[in-house]
Amino acid sequence: MKINVKYFASVRESVGTGQETLELPDGASTVGAVRSLLASRGGVWGEALGEGRAVRMACRQVMCGPEAPVEEGAEVAFFPPVTGG
Repeated sequence: MKINVKYFASVRESVGTGQETLELPDGASTVGAVRSLLASRGGVWGEALGEGRAVRMACRQVMCGPEAPVEEGAEVAFFPPVTGG
C-alpha cells in the first residue's frame, strides 16, 4: 500500500525532506510500524525517528498514537513536540 509521509520542523531538517510517498511492506499497517520502518533506514532517520525520541505523530491530520491504523493513500506526519510560551 502507498501512503504519503510528511515531516515537519526539526524532523524535516534532520531527514532532509519535507515529504515522500512510501510503499509499505506487508504487515506495516500502523503509524508505529511506519515510524519503525523509517527509523530502520539508520543514520539521520534513526536519530530523528528512533525509539526514545520525542516525536509526535498524526494520521489523516489527526493526532494519534503508534497503534493508529494506516490505510491506502493515508497521510502520516511526524514532528517534534511543540511548546508555547
